[in-house]
Amino acid sequence: MFHKEGYKIIVITLVLVIGGVLAIDWFLTIEWLKLALSVTLLVFLILILQFFRNPKRLTKLEDHTAVSPVDGKVVVIEEVFEKEVFNDKRIQVSVFMSPINVHVTRYPISGKVSYSKYHPGKYLVAWHPKASEENERTTVVVDNKNFGQILYRQIAGALAKRIVNYAKVNDDAVQGSDSGFIKFGSRVDLFLPLDADIKVTLNQKVRGGESIIAEKL
Repeated sequence: MFHKEGYKIIVITLVLVIGGVLAIDWFLTIEWLKLALSVTLLVFLILILQFFRNPKRLTKLEDHTAVSPVDGKVVVIEEVFEKEVFNDKRIQVSVFMSPINVHVTRYPISGKVSYSKYHPGKYLVAWHPKASEENERTTVVVDNKNFGQILYRQIAGALAKRIVNYAKVNDDAVQGSDSGFIKFGSRVDLFLPLDADIKVTLNQKVRGGESIIAEKL
């Protein structure tokens, strides 16, 4: 199953790969070179298909847990001052996605979307300390009866050139459901209340919609 954001790119890539393989077979006579170039094109197609895959996830809907919005590795767990929306201290948990991770963004919690904003910006590497404030990004806040307000931020990386955000103010967010997509390498920051019980550790690998990031009873 592939994400809808990849349909156009997949079709274009498929046409180019088929055309390239036919051209290689028609114009080249050196067998080893034909094989090497054809295999390279096929590997490229497989990478594109892998990037836009959209596997189903079994999210256990719970208001007292916040799940990871994306697949990847936890690279930041720290207390920070969040100044775009809250203007107070929060616990930031950041998940870095490599190009081979699933890049679907999912709602970490159920509730009502109260804030959604796109910010143009730079394309620093996703793990850069200033990426959260200076890179192209979107910020979404979901109001939940247990956690209060949870903020998550999609951040473009050095390779990511397009962020897709489906969340709109007053939308009903359903935990684990599709809320966007980031193309080609990126990061998502999650800002939680200080009294949230963090359930992940640095460098832990997490799965979007399934891995529990925090609890708040």
